[in-house]
Amino acid sequence: MRRRSFVTACAVGVGCLGAGPNWLFANGEATPRRYESVRLVDGRGEPLRAGDVEEGRNYVFHYPYKATPCFLLDLGRSVEARNGLRTRDGATYDWPGGVGPAGSLVAFSAICAHKMAHPTSQVSYIGFRKPGEGANGGKITCCAENSVYDPYAGGDVVSGPAEQPLAAVLLEHDADDDGLYATGTLGGELFQRFFDEFQARLAMEYPGGEPDARVRDYSEVLPMSQFSGNVMRC
Repeated sequence: MRRRSFVTACAVGVGCLGAGPNWLFANGEATPRRYESVRLVDGRGEPLRAGDVEEGRNYVFHYPYKATPCFLLDLGRSVEARNGLRTRDGATYDWPGGVGPAGSLVAFSAICAHKMAHPTSQVSYIGFRKPGEGANGGKITCCAENSVYDPYAGGDVVSGPAEQPLAAVLLEHDADDDGLYATGTLGGELFQRFFDEFQARLAMEYPGGEPDARVRDYSEVLPMSQFSGNVMRC
């Protein structure tokens, strides 16, 4: 039996299964949303190990839908839980922090919470900067509208026009084989708005009509430098 360190803000039960982006407890707390448990793999299709993730490097994978990009980051130190985060709608939630042997691995939706700038194969205006790398070192910065997020604090907004933190992706770490799994999300999702806003472009990129299909079984993780042809800096 695999021993996984499954971190989440609550034990996801029946009430969280299949929940939509605005699912709330009666007391106004946002709940984790359970999607398929998906193994993260590298560009060769081999299982990605926590030890393969380079500290401070931007990695991109898709979850929970085929067209929705996410960041995977090793922040270089144990990342503590963050309580009292708040969505644009006023729902509060507690982020569980990092996973992995050092508790340093985190994942977030790579869709900016302001105007939904996100990494594409052509260009990315949003990404993580290593600590000490300019004024926004240690932060996720969107150069499109200058929103800045703190991945050490659950993706909370530091500055700029974004009205809520980046949605978190919940991770599991399998201690037996050092594997990583995406299992759900937490916080303010923007997926339906994303599909509505970018419908025309997504229709061309996914001629089979499946940009909103759920990711199943595995998701390929690529360094940002391989995922996007041009990574913008600001």
